[in-house]
Amino acid sequence: MPPRRISRGLNNMFEKFQCRSCNSPNGELILDLGEQPLANNLLPADAPAGVEAAFPLRLAACTECWLLQITDLVPPKDLFTDYVYFSSTSAAWVHHAAECATRYRSEFALDESSFVVEIASNDGYLLRNFASAGIPHLGIEPAGNIATVARGAGVKTQVDFFSQSLATDLAANRAADLLLANNVFAHAPDTNDFVAGLKALLAPEGWAVLEFPHALEMVRLGEFDTIYHEHVFYFTVTALVPLFARHGLRIVRVERTPMHGGSLRVFARHDGFEADETVAELLAEESAVGVGGLDLYRAFADKALRTQEELTENVAALKRDGKSLAAYGAAAKGSTLLNFCGLTAEDIAFVVDRSPHKVGRLMPGSRVPIVDADELARRAPDVALLLAWNFAEEIIAQQTGYVESGGQFLVPVPEVRLLGKSAKVEA
Repeated sequence: MPPRRISRGLNNMFEKFQCRSCNSPNGELILDLGEQPLANNLLPADAPAGVEAAFPLRLAACTECWLLQITDLVPPKDLFTDYVYFSSTSAAWVHHAAECATRYRSEFALDESSFVVEIASNDGYLLRNFASAGIPHLGIEPAGNIATVARGAGVKTQVDFFSQSLATDLAANRAADLLLANNVFAHAPDTNDFVAGLKALLAPEGWAVLEFPHALEMVRLGEFDTIYHEHVFYFTVTALVPLFARHGLRIVRVERTPMHGGSLRVFARHDGFEADETVAELLAEESAVGVGGLDLYRAFADKALRTQEELTENVAALKRDGKSLAAYGAAAKGSTLLNFCGLTAEDIAFVVDRSPHKVGRLMPGSRVPIVDADELARRAPDVALLLAWNFAEEIIAQQTGYVESGGQFLVPVPEVRLLGKSAKVEA
């Protein structure tokens, strides 16, 4: 499969654009990653060739509010009703969640009289920290298979998609003192409905805390593989302030976290509460580097193309030298990367993953077989392409046997590079 070529036609206005936040018709195409399969639609091992659906994957910018968004939607029920990503498979993410829960319990004085709601609560990786402390809680999780696991861990979970209507119904019984949304905000195609739902469910003195990848970091570092159909939006604070204000909410604090290649933690409250200096500082930073213009995105497109070329050249060179190649991490970003670069099972023998829910399946599009993580050390390929590069430090620490025996990791983002026994992992 040849590499997919991207469009860099930033001056070509495409037809029928309408911003999903401010409704402006003024938008510019940033990247066209071609038609791609759904990134988390892992295939059965015996799936016949040619049966996968593929959908356009294009990124655009609204030139009024500067919200980055994909142009072609796949219905959420096709993406999330039966899901293969279980948050608890990442030790780093579980640790991050536990630290957040401890902090929030103290900072917001949460106790048995409080009510905590998490949107897209997955397998209960975060709420179980509140459940064990006896704090009333509710997880809202659309994937029934994952909700079953959460309930088994003692986390009260409702199978549903979050919406303003659902939030209004829930608030009629009890409003949320703390409303959490980790790595879900960007997935909701009707972003106005989502924020209106936050407003409806939040108690008068409550806090909404959302974490999501920072679009500025994605653009700066060329993290184009973060783009897939589940991620409808790529947020900056510049785009979020008017969106929240439209629904009577105010962003009062912003923090950075290193998760997922650079994320933001946004604290929002009802209108009337004052914002601290972190909001103004980040708005100023985004303005200074060009969030309100197209040059920043032109550079992002150029970097994506360079990564594509460099990675395919590296893989071709390794194959010419007789090196064996595998991959680590059957992540959604890995699907975008493999398909964009035209890498298939002819190039990558297998991909290892720690999740038992993924082992035995095939990567979408590329059809690379997924095997257990222990197979990396056992089969010992010369090089492993690190698809889940955002967990590079955690993964390489787990794979000391592979590295000590001479194995190397080919890291694609933010720069294509080989890491081996003598190399240090960059944060």
